Amino acid sequence: MAEAATLARPYALAAFDIARESDRFDHWSLALEQLAQVTGTPEIREYISSPVHSTAAKATTVIDLLEDDLTENTKRFVRVLAENQRLNLISEIRATFEELLAEERRTLAVEVTTAVELTSEEVEAFDDALTRKYQREINLTIKVDPDIVGGALIRAGDTVLDGTVRGKLEKLQTSLMRN
Repeated sequence: MAEAATLARPYALAAFDIARESDRFDHWSLALEQLAQVTGTPEIREYISSPVHSTAAKATTVIDLLEDDLTENTKRFVRVLAENQRLNLISEIRATFEELLAEERRTLAVEVTTAVELTSEEVEAFDDALTRKYQREINLTIKVDPDIVGGALIRAGDTVLDGTVRGKLEKLQTSLMRN
């Protein structure tokens, strides 16, 4: 997957630069999300990977599916991706674009997984603590997974903080097996 991310990065940077120049970050974010959904369907994935269809036909098909939601710049972007046989990278392009956008806006997506539903006060406490720790605006997503037994699993960018009972038990088990 690292190769796909590497191939996608220049396209994400190009889309980001165009979005910055036109101050249309939200449009590009939405367009890339929709393009990722469309190109992620099995039928379209098969179609764009087929050597039978021309790159122009592939671009036209993808554009036609989202015609009303795309500007001329985003349509041109789809055509460039098709010409370079990179339509299959739209999900990775979108992910990289969103990372760049979060950096630009100084935001950070954080996912907190707990064993039980959190109260609004607990959610606010997590949000405040994470905002202080990362010195950014936090986009907090809360998930419930009873399998973690207790505590919390926090994913913030590339960082994973495992304060779950399950995680501690697994560490203990590994430690005991080494001895």
